[in-house]
Amino acid sequence: MISVSHLSKQYARHLAVDDISFEVKKGEVVGFLGPNGAGKSTTLKMLTGFLPPTSGSATIAGYDIFKDSLSARREIGYMPENVPLYLDMRVKEYLSFRGAVKGLRGKALRTAVNEVLETCALTHMRRRMIKTLSKGYRQRVGLADALVHNPSLLILDEPTNGLDPNQIRSIRELIRNLGKDHTILVSTHILSEVEMTCNKVVIIDEGKIRASDTPAGLVNSMRRAGEVVCELKIGEEPGLAAISVVPEVTKVIGEPLENGWTRFTLLVAPETDTRERLSKLAREQNWPLRALRRHHVTLEEVFVELTRKN
Repeated sequence: MISVSHLSKQYARHLAVDDISFEVKKGEVVGFLGPNGAGKSTTLKMLTGFLPPTSGSATIAGYDIFKDSLSARREIGYMPENVPLYLDMRVKEYLSFRGAVKGLRGKALRTAVNEVLETCALTHMRRRMIKTLSKGYRQRVGLADALVHNPSLLILDEPTNGLDPNQIRSIRELIRNLGKDHTILVSTHILSEVEMTCNKVVIIDEGKIRASDTPAGLVNSMRRAGEVVCELKIGEEPGLAAISVVPEVTKVIGEPLENGWTRFTLLVAPETDTRERLSKLAREQNWPLRALRRHHVTLEEVFVELTRKN
């Protein structure tokens, strides 16, 4: 659906996007991640035809976005970070206007508008003035605008920007449902949203692609020490001495808690699990044990690892 090859964008002396290449297959929901200034928005603007590239190429549904821009753009539904709406229009009126701009007429236009009103849960708001809507409903109108011409690809730039937790959950569910019928490229800073809605992640930093894989694949690829946490009713010094000699344990950190309990954080060799050994040790030493868990690497930690500055 999207094929990007050696794409670059230069602003005077600043290289915003530096020779990036990646692909998005039909039917995928892809999270496009990166810190502020990483080149995300510049890349999205090039893909949607708002900006010309300095070099490289890209295709949408087989259409070159520079040589056959109109055909490529017909395949795209784009919702920018700050949705530009006409506040003095009613919801249905606005969507009818936007559908007409995108080439729909007559019965096809009326049918398309009614379908996106239902899809985006806006039917009961269709006669409301846009200026009276909450931020969450305005985002839905922006999404309905992107959908009205039934594009094969949706590009969403920070779709949950400025929403409260309930609104975020609602938009997340809507994106998940849209992913059944559309290919989606979503740019966001909320990594939990990516883990719950996307089946692939592309991470960009300083204009370069740092990783491209499934969320699980990125987590599994991190070659870092494992971490196990246990809470024992034992003094810190005896615990440190006994746990440090357990095979595969490389470092132990003790933290005194209330009523004689101590939390021990263990760094262990990659791809090992020492919980069974620790449980056996506690039974042999008659140490009360109330917590024993393994730390699992999160997508947030992968993101930080790939984009943090030295």
